[in-house]
Amino acid sequence: MANQTYKIWFVTGSQHLYGEETLRQVAEHSRTMVDTLNSSGRFTAGLVCTPTVKTSDEIYDIMLKANADPSCVGVITWMHTFSPAKMWIRGLKAFAKPLCHLHTQFNREIPWDSIDMDFMNLNQSAHGDREFGHIVSRMRRGVKVVVGHWQDECVLAKIDKWIRVCIAWADSAGMKIARFGDNMNNVAVTDGDKVDAEIRLGYHVDYYPIGDLAAYVDAVSQDEINALLEDYARSYDIAPNAAEGGRDRASVVEAARIEAGLRRFLTERGIKAFTTNFDALHGLHQLPGLACQRLMAEGYGFGGEGDWKTAALVRTMKVMAEGLPGGTSFMEDYTYDFDGSDSAILQAHMLEVCPSIAAGRPRLEVHPLGIGGKADPARLVFGTAPGAGVAATVVDMGNRFRMIVNEVEVVETKAALPKLPVAQAFWKPMPDLAVSAEAWIRAGGTHHTGFSKAIDAEFLADYAEIAGIEMLRIDARTTIEGFMKDIRLNEVYYKLFSLGY
Repeated sequence: MANQTYKIWFVTGSQHLYGEETLRQVAEHSRTMVDTLNSSGRFTAGLVCTPTVKTSDEIYDIMLKANADPSCVGVITWMHTFSPAKMWIRGLKAFAKPLCHLHTQFNREIPWDSIDMDFMNLNQSAHGDREFGHIVSRMRRGVKVVVGHWQDECVLAKIDKWIRVCIAWADSAGMKIARFGDNMNNVAVTDGDKVDAEIRLGYHVDYYPIGDLAAYVDAVSQDEINALLEDYARSYDIAPNAAEGGRDRASVVEAARIEAGLRRFLTERGIKAFTTNFDALHGLHQLPGLACQRLMAEGYGFGGEGDWKTAALVRTMKVMAEGLPGGTSFMEDYTYDFDGSDSAILQAHMLEVCPSIAAGRPRLEVHPLGIGGKADPARLVFGTAPGAGVAATVVDMGNRFRMIVNEVEVVETKAALPKLPVAQAFWKPMPDLAVSAEAWIRAGGTHHTGFSKAIDAEFLADYAEIAGIEMLRIDARTTIEGFMKDIRLNEVYYKLFSLGY
């Protein structure tokens, strides 16, 4: 997935006012904190302890070095003592990476019997961090603020979420996205301004004729196909018609050929996400269903019907979630079960749902597909285990990108689905279907989402903050009145923002 060692720089602020002994203790405390946190193995990326910054020149220099180091994906700042914030202006103006402000102190509790003014002067982040916070706010600088003792589990969890988002943000810089075919059937919501997306989000979206992929598929060797067929046998239950000697075995063989060709095509070009289009399949014998599912499981982003924004979002969510349980997938709203307070949505897609969210061992099956006009495609069929999840989408609103996030609860289907030959999830959106669906529609949300049981809404809020894009959240507290107020206020904010205010 990431294939790179990332670092977070830990920058402590102070000043020369307090003397060398105090500065020595500040540096020792910072080193102890970083060493302790690194040895805990609690963070996805290692922390780098930098020298204490005490002047405007030192701050500017460290921020330029952080910008220039490709392994540095973000900076955590902490004001151990009082660090006059005007010293930070030049450095913050130059700094171009994610910023986290850790509001903490070295000691957990006040030493009531021994506290004196030397202790007070050394351990004064209670107002040193507020001075720093003012200038960050004054400069309208996006920042993650984490409050609490640096060894508390809730603090560590918030920092690691932010670190994972920083890695995902670094991964999205220059992310190459392949579109096999263009957007489908005049659909508006899955398209968007690809130039603005590259400016704001780092995505580089290229069109590739399906014939280019077909040439790779045609060049796949029998040995490559056999290796994949053996992997299928180890990894999945195989339906009788798809097993060796079954009447539809040729479809499984062809699916393996497509998978091998597609993987090589993406690998050679350094592509991290891709889309397909069932109106553009010239040269392929079936819609690439199984290949899309398995490549998603390896970490690729995917979007159906040319939906490059969702493909990129799925990739980004997978990077955030790497190593966490639960899985992440492309998903689509399909059909409702209206049942009062228990109303829910059946989620699926024609073929392309990632097996990372499967409740059990997936089953490899071959069935006809009523659209696309091609041979019966192979696919993995499974359900999704109950539990909390999050569904998100990014839409182009003309003057900005908007992320919409809905917290959901996956539940058991009310009965078996013997005639539905696709992977699926059945979930109740928060706070309920009626409010969720109305809010989603009023926000202009898509029918495609990135769905994950591995991450929560805080990850996506951090990402939106770093990217500088709008985020609307639908959760258990959402009301239509409050949601519409947020939309209207955001509209004013972004119009003023576009005018330079």
